[in-house]
Amino acid sequence: MDSDKPTGIFLIVNYGLFLYDMRMESILTAPSLLSANFGNLAEGVKKIEDAGGDWVHLDVMDGSFVPNLTFGSKMISDLRSITDLQFDTHLMVNHPETFIESFAQAGADIITVHAEATVHLHRLLIKIRDLDKKVGVSIVPSTSISAIREILPMVDLVLIMTVNPGYGGQNIIHTCLDKVAELKKIKTGEGFAFLIEVDGGINADTYQLAVSAGADVLVFGTAFFESADPKGLIRMFRGGMAKVL
Repeated sequence: MDSDKPTGIFLIVNYGLFLYDMRMESILTAPSLLSANFGNLAEGVKKIEDAGGDWVHLDVMDGSFVPNLTFGSKMISDLRSITDLQFDTHLMVNHPETFIESFAQAGADIITVHAEATVHLHRLLIKIRDLDKKVGVSIVPSTSISAIREILPMVDLVLIMTVNPGYGGQNIIHTCLDKVAELKKIKTGEGFAFLIEVDGGINADTYQLAVSAGADVLVFGTAFFESADPKGLIRMFRGGMAKVL
């Protein structure tokens, strides 16, 4: 048995059209390629895989919705053949409805769109589901949970941004963790099965705050790619509240 992989009770939960492998004693980790060397992203994916990461987080930025440009569906298509890890695709783009088909065809497993980026969010989430992809919705720090309250029954994942999106290496906005806790309360109270993902300023000093607030999935880029021991970092984050020294 690989000691770096999560252990404990495994449960396959069926919600929506998808089966999820829920690690009941483990936090899911999603290192972000935003902080990798863009001259060799394949090496970045391999680093995530070798360290035992669960997902590859792909930050797609258009220079309009956020003040930065990253990559498009062609890059995801090129990387798809080198790993079986889940591609957690976060579209930080205006008018995401014009892009989701190309990302679905490229091999994205989860497609997360911003509530702030489209008028007809309900229609767009249905379209993602119809493409046989897992459905995610995200909000920026200035957006409240109430803005997505009506569509929570439709999603597989909710991504709470704990920094203003656009750049890696920012410090966590601690008040955003209150939204994580609020969402966790709604999820538990109403029996929803979506995963709560937290992205922004997650590192060895802050990950426990996100987990204690209710996070199921941790996104971290700078902390991972600048770590001298990325495998140890993954192990520590996966332990959630039980910090590994």
